[in-house]
Amino acid sequence: MKKIIGVRFKKPGKIYFFDPKNLQIKMNDMVVVETAMGDELGEVVVPNRELPDEKITTPLKKVVRIATSLDLKNRDYYKSKEAEALKICEEKIQKNNLDMKLTGVEYKFDGSKILFYFTADGRIDFRELVKELASIFKTRIELRQIGVRDEVRRIGGNGVCGRELCCCSFLGNFETVSIKMAKEQNIALNPSKISGNCGRLMCCLKYEQEAYEDKLNHLPKVGAIVKTDEGEGVVDNVEILKEIVKIKFKDGDEFYYKKYPASEVKIIKNIASKQIDPEEAENMKELQELEKLEKMDTKNSSEDI
Repeated sequence: MKKIIGVRFKKPGKIYFFDPKNLQIKMNDMVVVETAMGDELGEVVVPNRELPDEKITTPLKKVVRIATSLDLKNRDYYKSKEAEALKICEEKIQKNNLDMKLTGVEYKFDGSKILFYFTADGRIDFRELVKELASIFKTRIELRQIGVRDEVRRIGGNGVCGRELCCCSFLGNFETVSIKMAKEQNIALNPSKISGNCGRLMCCLKYEQEAYEDKLNHLPKVGAIVKTDEGEGVVDNVEILKEIVKIKFKDGDEFYYKKYPASEVKIIKNIASKQIDPEEAENMKELQELEKLEKMDTKNSSEDI
């Protein structure tokens, strides 16, 4: 067993485990910890506890100290300078004719580094910009290119559901979302209906996917041949969460339909229909591009601590 605390550096954001040494640390305490990028200030969201060794996948970095009043004073001071730094950087970007959009700025709590976040369509040569900013601010400068998902997370907003965006309220990581998830959940394959404020696939497509996959494992597919109390028929539609199937029967030259609980039908041949949904066919190119962009953004949204 190892002693740990959980620290979050941004809201929302991932929780990282650290070795508290012999310090007794409470919930919501601010602590200075060792990271790959130097000392960082974060908030304790998991106070002192023990975890089995097998649940800790990487060596724990240490807590340097519980934040002092000076640490917090410095954090607030440098926080107040971010708006000015943003304005200066934007002016330098225009001066150097760089095709990039500045989205945010962040001082380290002790002023030892300033991080500028930007979006751009491709690679940007910002070496001269970094030199100019370093000569002005007299500290280390880092420019970090982010994806549109990270940009929206920093800006904030509400989703089509009316609630605050998930990425702004509780999501620690962006997980891969696919068109396949929308298909399996019987959601209209229209890019405008399955895209979020960022223009990428909505993160919430992931939330119920495990439940859908579990049910789809034992439900007949659309197009499957099944046996019922009225004879053989073909599955025309599946209400996945309710586990109800709509069966198409042939009566001479006519067809009729009837719904059954999935438990009351026997699968004879579970072959999925190869028909493509008309809405999917109409938007195929746009859907493929949307999924490609989503994968790229997810890959580039990792946070290293």
